[in-house]
Amino acid sequence: MVKGYCVKCKKKNVEMKDPKQVTMKNGRKATKGTCPTCGAGMYRIGG
Repeated sequence: MVKGYCVKCKKKNVEMKDPKQVTMKNGRKATKGTCPTCGAGMYRIGG
């Protein structure tokens, strides 16, 4: 269960749908997923 901020809905602590661990160009880890309400892309830095 990964929570993040949805820019489109403007809601905090939204649970991501289909979260995936990714590594950014600078080597830091992040989590990428979609908002279950509106379907917008969500991104959370840190892991």
